[in-house]
Amino acid sequence: MSSRDNSRFTPTLLGVQQFARFLGAGRGAGLRRCAIVICALVPCSLKVSPAPSQSPSAFVSVRKDEPITPIPAPPAINPLKVKLGERLFSDRRLSHDNSRSCASCHDIATNGASPRQHDVGPDGAAIALNTLTVFNAALSFRFGWEGKLRNIEADTRASLESPRTMASSSVEIAEKLNADPDMRESFFAAYGHRPERGDVVDALANFQRTLVTPGGKFDRWLAGDAAALSEDELGGYQLFKSLGCASCHQGVNVGGNLFQRHGIFHPLASPEPKILRVPSLRNVATTPPYFHDGSAPTLDDAVRKMAFAQLNATLTEKQVKALVAFLNSLTGTYRGATVGGSP
Repeated sequence: MSSRDNSRFTPTLLGVQQFARFLGAGRGAGLRRCAIVICALVPCSLKVSPAPSQSPSAFVSVRKDEPITPIPAPPAINPLKVKLGERLFSDRRLSHDNSRSCASCHDIATNGASPRQHDVGPDGAAIALNTLTVFNAALSFRFGWEGKLRNIEADTRASLESPRTMASSSVEIAEKLNADPDMRESFFAAYGHRPERGDVVDALANFQRTLVTPGGKFDRWLAGDAAALSEDELGGYQLFKSLGCASCHQGVNVGGNLFQRHGIFHPLASPEPKILRVPSLRNVATTPPYFHDGSAPTLDDAVRKMAFAQLNATLTEKQVKALVAFLNSLTGTYRGATVGGSP
């Protein structure tokens, strides 16, 4: 993986226009401090980079001036490739020693991640950074906490090859799957030939592109359902904007499209890495523990610590309650069911 080149992180026209409208709307004194704002879970950002393209018709929002946009429906992808990718996602043969699958750390049945502060590698040692959820990851502009990977395919390949995760390779995996007649048949149906290294990565990437969670309470409110949010949730959203949280957590993924230094006023979690990709807040209520080191056990704790570290602000109990209420409204649905709570 190559080192990050911040000079190449340039804003998209859509992101700049949306952000400019938001800041220009004069939404409270907190916005005038946008350079140092809270990022409810982990740091805000240095520069904006492009988000994955979506069909304009996929976004159904009547509240055009909000800094957050609704999650679109899953993209149209060859269903045979998606089905194959889903099978591979839970296949332990993807790891060198056949001990783990993608689903071992990314539980689709719950929150798309795991309940652990740190997952463990093949050798039993703790992985350095907390596991990010795979839900809505496809909507981010970079992948991983440090954002070194630029697309889903690169992220998938890195996970397969990393000695800290699968310790395998797409070539080795293709050879294993080729020995399975049922898998050969599935690859023929989806790709027209036996398993090949590129097809393994492609199938996994296509499945991950379908792991979006639209239909949450907040997205329904964005679409015009005034009754979708409670008074506490709507008040929490207004506070989220007035404090400046939305300067870092905005766009379709409520984050995921910026980089930032953490611990601006006070230390926050482990000091390394110093610069991190701002995580998405989609389904955030379901993904404890929080921060890149998993050191915040609850959402309440994470909100308090972020306010202090990034804003030098001590929130009142009422403010914390309101922010947490809003963050709970960001929980969406997957295959018709609400994304699960704490695993």
